[in-house]
Amino acid sequence: MARSAERLPHDPRQLFLGVDGGGTKTHIVLIRPDRSVACEAFAGPSNPLRVGVETAVGNILAAVNEACDVGGMTAGDIVAATLGLAGVRRADIRQRVRDSFRSRLRVPRVDVVTDAEIALHAVTGGGAGIVIIAGTGSICIGRNEHGETAVAGGWGPLAGDEGGGVGIAREALQAVAKASDGRGIATVLTERASEYFRAAGPENLIVAIYSPQVDNARVAGFAKLVVESAMAGDAVAVDIIRQAGFELGIAGCAVVDKLGLKGEFPVGCVGSLYKAGDLLKVPMIETIHTVAPNAFLAEPEMPPARAAAIM
Repeated sequence: MARSAERLPHDPRQLFLGVDGGGTKTHIVLIRPDRSVACEAFAGPSNPLRVGVETAVGNILAAVNEACDVGGMTAGDIVAATLGLAGVRRADIRQRVRDSFRSRLRVPRVDVVTDAEIALHAVTGGGAGIVIIAGTGSICIGRNEHGETAVAGGWGPLAGDEGGGVGIAREALQAVAKASDGRGIATVLTERASEYFRAAGPENLIVAIYSPQVDNARVAGFAKLVVESAMAGDAVAVDIIRQAGFELGIAGCAVVDKLGLKGEFPVGCVGSLYKAGDLLKVPMIETIHTVAPNAFLAEPEMPPARAAAIM
């Protein structure tokens, strides 16, 4: 049974839960009142649009239970939780996630926000700036000095994800198809795609990529090989990653314009795709500099899950 909110501010055993949940994995952190990390754990995806509300909440709770078991804690001492999840921009989905979570773990206070919001806090600490997420999907969120926020991107694999894992993988597969047909330039991505999707050769890719077992997370995983191919010098892969950086920059420009951001402010880079380094970051920040010449790249001050716990 959760302890009452009135007693907890003076109880050193109280825990605060932060969740960073996306289309591929979930990271949870439990912190103490002094903001030190008590324990953390990982689990499967928790984007409710991709895996459903119950599966998303189930994965969050699996990570919480694992963290508590390893750390010798009890979930009953969690007094507040911030769940930062992809796929919760709609108020009704946030409410369904909150209701499901509280029905299974009686935490006095539960806030459900987007994964972009906790990533922004991880970069700016609550101040003005923007963060551009490039993981399974892509989204940009920002805040100005008045506390106003704005978003661009986050439209998912059908209508968006430009610059994210799904978008990059989609562009790469299209390049492979063109190369295989003789409509495009030869690329090492043909062999890498055949290996990754376990196809006997490019002629069998069309069967492999449309298999029921190939979901968005699996498709997005191919982006890692696109990044590796680009860093190894494959011209087609290089163009795809640079174009992804441009698309991320366009999203950043849209948010800067909506918020009227001026002067110096941080541009946070969060997500696995930034392992591409300057191939992705340079075209992104150069694009943003067309509307905000004093914006600067900044690393997050902490993991998004910990930022969620602090929030």
